[in-house]
This record gives sequence, structure tokens and C-alpha cells, in this order.
Amino acid sequence: MSKLFSPIKLGPLELANRIAIAPMCQYSADRGFATDWHMIHLGHLALSGAGLVIIEATAVTEEGRITYADLGLWSDEHAAALEPVVNAMRKYAPIKIAVQLAHAGRKASSEVPWQGGANIPPGHPNGWQTVAPSAIPHAEGEAVPLALDAAGLQRVKDGFVAAARRADALGLDAIELHGAHGYLLHQFLSPLSNRREDDYGGVLENRMRFPLEVFQAVRAAVSPEMVVGMRISASDWVDGGWDLEQSLVLAKELERLGCQFIHVSSGGVSPRQKIPVGPGYQIEFAARIKAQTSMPTIGVGLITEAKQAETIVQTGQADMVALARAMLYDPRWPWHAAAELGATVSAPPQYWRSQPHELKHLFGDTRLGQR
Repeated sequence: MSKLFSPIKLGPLELANRIAIAPMCQYSADRGFATDWHMIHLGHLALSGAGLVIIEATAVTEEGRITYADLGLWSDEHAAALEPVVNAMRKYAPIKIAVQLAHAGRKASSEVPWQGGANIPPGHPNGWQTVAPSAIPHAEGEAVPLALDAAGLQRVKDGFVAAARRADALGLDAIELHGAHGYLLHQFLSPLSNRREDDYGGVLENRMRFPLEVFQAVRAAVSPEMVVGMRISASDWVDGGWDLEQSLVLAKELERLGCQFIHVSSGGVSPRQKIPVGPGYQIEFAARIKAQTSMPTIGVGLITEAKQAETIVQTGQADMVALARAMLYDPRWPWHAAAELGATVSAPPQYWRSQPHELKHLFGDTRLGQR
């Protein structure tokens, strides 16, 4: 029996298997509004057979976008634009749907990746003034962010809460707060980006304060059925930065506050990072966090092979695996993994005829007939 294709629960939410599609920015929104691209992109991922798909980093305020082409959920109109996409996914696939709510902080106001991804200064038609825990740019020569004051902190927190309520009203199954990859919540956690001298900076307890306040506010704002978790970077990969030991403290605090899953990544807060990239290079972080908490833990990072993913969950390194680029390259990765591991996987009836002749039960109990 494949462990990868066994069910798992995140809080009250039951998933058919332990494969998640990690959130992947598409840089294809129009002023934050979902477009036809999101219908096509998310629609075909919904048919993948994965247990969970997480919609890309979705900005909770306008200035929180990474680029001018990022998806947003900072108004009811933005929710209305996303609704047909969600409805189509629901109509044709049993996959569970989450959204990653995010604020880019000092890494906002950027060009789209295929145009170089550089910082765009305020005053440029596609740029704006960024905000951050401290007035420290992400890289030398980039625009200096404004340090958030008390009113600014409240406005950002309110943005997360309002976006979470819209996600709840859309009928989504889960919310993932983006506390990773050098974006705003991660910027508060890391001593490399947080040099504040108030209650939100300095010692670990203070640096964790704002991300934990955001989590608490979101958890309190949505229905009990809505699952709420967080994605973190377990290490900055820079000496003197955020590291695994601090991540363990954060994970335990999140669990105490009712966090229902933790998605473990790394890096992103500093261009000085030195990451030893290789297959499963972040899984040890997930394994350490899983060993010291009882939250379902999602591991990610160059997971590309079915047996590799199976080993991760069989050996208890993580409860689930998340794939991103590998899923773009092969949107039917779960089908192929199930075939290799002798498991069954969901497929829409329109595609049942594609089941290979030698794999009679790949798609479960299927019945086809025609004249």
C-alpha cells in the first residue's frame, strides 16, 4: 500500500492523498484580478489527481504584490474575479483548494521574471513605495522601504483578515499564510531584515510577534471549518540569520495557537544566501519540525520522483510533499506516480479512456461503454 496515496487530514479537511501542488506565482493578473490564464492554469492543475492545490501567493493589499501582475484579494471585486475559476475547479474535480495569502514587503514593486525581475523604484509607472519591518532594502542599490509604524502594521493585519474572510466566503478549503521566501512575515522573523527597536524587533519573541498576531487574527476571522496553516522558510542560509532552531520555536508557538499545518521551505530573505540545492534539499528541515510538533508537515524542494516522494512520507520525514515546477513540467505527475507505485488516483471521466491497458485500476472503479 502506497503511503503517498493514503488519505490525510489537515484539521477537519480530509485529502485523498498526500500530494500538494505548491503555490506558484503566474504574474498574469490584471490589476490584481484573475484572468483567463488562471482559469486555464488552475483548471488543468485541478485535474492532476493531487490531493490539494494551493493558489499562488495572493496579495492582501495593493502594495503587497511582488509585481504589478500579481493576483490580489484586497477587495470584493477581486474575489468576484476569482470566483468563476474556483467554481469551475469545484465542478470538474474533487481536489481540495487552498490559497496562499501574502504581502511581499520590501520585495514588492518588482518586474515580472521574464522581464528580469528587477526592483522597480517608486515613481515608475509600474512601481510603488514598498514597506517593511525596517528601512533596509533587499539588495544594495534597490529602493529603500518605509518602516511600518503602528498604523501601518494594523493596516497590513486588517488586509490579511479581510482577504481571509473573502477566501472563506469563496468556499475555499484552506488558507496558507506566506511566512517564507523573504516576504513580509519572513522579514519580521529574520534579524537580517528586522532591525526594529520596539516590541516587534530584537529578541526572537519580538520578531515572531507580528507573524503570530497575523495568524491569530486570521484564525479568529474565519469559520471553524476553514483550515489555516503557514509556510515558513526554515533557514535564511546566511550566518546570523533566521535558522532551524528559531523555526522550531515558531512552529511550537503556531501549534499552540491552533495552526493546522506547516509547509517548510527555506531562503529568500537575502541575496547573500548560499543554498546547497539538490534533490530533497529542504526535507531535513521538515523532518526536524515534524519530530517536535504534532502538526501535519508538508515537505518541499526538488521532489521530482515518485519513489523519492514515497520514501519521504513512508519514513516519516514529512506527512505530505508539495511539488511546484515538477508539476508544471508534468501536470499529470500524480497519475504517473500512482502508476509507478501501484496506487489509484482520481481522474475525470472524460479522461478515463487514457488509462493504460495494463493499468486496469489506476483510475479506480471505471466503467466505459459506447456504440
